[in-house]
Amino acid sequence: MKVSVIGAGKVGSMIALRTVAKNLADVSLIDVLEGLPQGLALDLLQSSPIEGIRRKIIGTNDYRELEGSKVVVVTAGFPRKPGMTRLDLLRENARVVSSVVEEVKKWAPQAIVLMVTNPLDEMTYLAAKVSGFPTKKIMGMAGTLDSARFRYFIAEELNIVPQHVSAIVLGSHGDAMVPLSRFATANGKNLSDVLSTEVIDRIVERTKDAGTEIVSYLKSGSAFFAPSAAAVEMLEAILTNESKIVPVSAYVQGQYGLRDLFIGVPAKLGKNGVEEIIELDLDSEEKNALNHAAILIKNKILELQSLGY
Repeated sequence: MKVSVIGAGKVGSMIALRTVAKNLADVSLIDVLEGLPQGLALDLLQSSPIEGIRRKIIGTNDYRELEGSKVVVVTAGFPRKPGMTRLDLLRENARVVSSVVEEVKKWAPQAIVLMVTNPLDEMTYLAAKVSGFPTKKIMGMAGTLDSARFRYFIAEELNIVPQHVSAIVLGSHGDAMVPLSRFATANGKNLSDVLSTEVIDRIVERTKDAGTEIVSYLKSGSAFFAPSAAAVEMLEAILTNESKIVPVSAYVQGQYGLRDLFIGVPAKLGKNGVEEIIELDLDSEEKNALNHAAILIKNKILELQSLGY
C-alpha cells in the first residue's frame, strides 16, 4: 500500500510521520523545494528503530513517485498568515492546486485524492474539475478537523476526556461551518443537559474561529498537529476499508437539498473513497445554516471560474 503526500511543509510532513507510525502505508513525500522532502524523509526514517516503524518513506522532487499511489494527499499551497482570510488564499492556491492535480492525473490516475489545501471546499472542487476523477474519489479534510476541535472545546469546558465527547460539524471549512450542538453528547448525555445555551454558543463560536485563534498565537504559520491527525483518520478509514462515518468535504448531488458542490457532510469512507453520504435529520435552523454555507462556497466557485479555473 502506498500513499503520496504533496507538500512537505508542517502538515504534509506530520501526515507522512503519522501514516508510517501507524504502519498504514509506504509514503512518497513530494515537494518542489529541492532537499526539503529528502531531508525530512531521512530524519523520519532515522526514528524507525525507536518508533518501530516498518514502512518506507521516500522524499523526492519527482512527481513520477506518485505512480502506484492508493491515496494522494495534497497539502501544497500557501499557509494562512495573520489577518489573511481563506478567501484571500483563493487566487494564490488555485494556481498551485491546479498544477499539482495535473501531475496526479498524469502519474496516479486511479488514486483517491484527499485535499488539505485551503480554502478547502473550493480547492476540493478545483481538484475534481482538473482531474476529471469520479467525484467519490475526491474529498476534502474539513469536518473531521472541525469536529475534533468542537469535541475538544466541549471536553475542556466540562473537564472530561475528549474521547468521551461525540460531536459533528458540517458546512464549509471556514466562518460558515455548522457545529451541530443538538447532536453532541458528553459522557452519553445531551450537551444541552450539561451546559447552558450561553456556554454552548460560546463553544460554537470558538470552534468557528479555532484556526484563526492558533494563527494569532503563532504569528507565522498555522495549525498542523490537529489537521494532520484529521487527515490520517480519513486515510486510515480508506486504507483499511473501514467504512467509517466521518464528516468530510464531499460532492453532493441532491443530499441535504444541495447539488454540484463540495461541502462538509457525514460520509462513509472505504477503499473506493466516499461510499455513501449520510443524511442527518436537520431542523430548520440547521438546514438554513447549511444552505448559507453552500451559497458562500458557490460564490467562491464562481470567483474561481472568473479567474479562469
